[in-house]
Amino acid sequence: MFTTLIVQPIFNVLSLIYAIIPGHDFGVAIIIFTVLARIALYPMLKKQLKNTKAMRELQPELKRIKQAAKGNRQQESIMMMELYKEKEIKPLSQIGLMVVQIIVFLALFSGLNRVVKEPQQLVDFSYPAVQKTSWISELSTDISKFDFKFLATVDLKRAAVETGKPLYLPALFLVLGSAIIQFLQIKQTMPQDKNARKLRDILKDANTGKQADSSEVNAAMSRNMAYFMPGMIFVLTIGFPAALSLYWFVGGLIAYGQQKRLLEQDEYMITSSSAVVIRKKSLKPEPEQDESPKNNTKTSKKSSKSKSNKRRKK
Repeated sequence: MFTTLIVQPIFNVLSLIYAIIPGHDFGVAIIIFTVLARIALYPMLKKQLKNTKAMRELQPELKRIKQAAKGNRQQESIMMMELYKEKEIKPLSQIGLMVVQIIVFLALFSGLNRVVKEPQQLVDFSYPAVQKTSWISELSTDISKFDFKFLATVDLKRAAVETGKPLYLPALFLVLGSAIIQFLQIKQTMPQDKNARKLRDILKDANTGKQADSSEVNAAMSRNMAYFMPGMIFVLTIGFPAALSLYWFVGGLIAYGQQKRLLEQDEYMITSSSAVVIRKKSLKPEPEQDESPKNNTKTSKKSSKSKSNKRRKK
């Protein structure tokens, strides 16, 4: 079911791109596919960043809930869920983007693995409509024309580390690039707190009987994930074909740019709204300052008139 409903459709999109682009470069087809995939995932990324920002803003209220619960975990969880419902926040919604990315990655791995083992699968695993394209039809008669090299230099079917073979540097650079860009993505969304404690320090205090703050623990775990995730990606992809590393690297670059744009837009909106508030506050005292001299002139005129009237009466 996974192959029929997910792997084959995703692989056929890649095959169609490969069949219609000029030059029929499989690496270029992977890059175009990655760009289209990241554009499709953009709404999910936007929602995820919005949810992450909202969760950060709720930290003071979550601390107050923890103090009000006084150690009653059941009451604390109920109050937290009510707060999330009131603010329309779904704490687990940010997992959705990661799950979708993993599914696409596994689908590509399964499809590309077929082609690496048997290039004829590029034709046989494609839908009839894709098989009818001129280039795939040509490959069906002579599969030796299929080239797995990217820009005629990088062999995309080779892995960085293979048993009995020397280290393949082009694939290694792609793996390193994938890990680095993943690290930068995570760091990009992390709050910069110089006074934040490390997870081991929090656990040491917990061993002495001091109750750990859940928000502080979550923040420390998020900081550790910035190092754990890139390391895991490096270990996993170092033995995969370079085609997958190319997909992960290009996808990471695009996601980093999308995140940067969204975060800059959000920061601009915040600074713009604060500027409006400052202007409003600065404009408030101005009418009072303008009115004060008018009031003074009015009172001086009244006093002078009353004095002149008194003189006339006398």
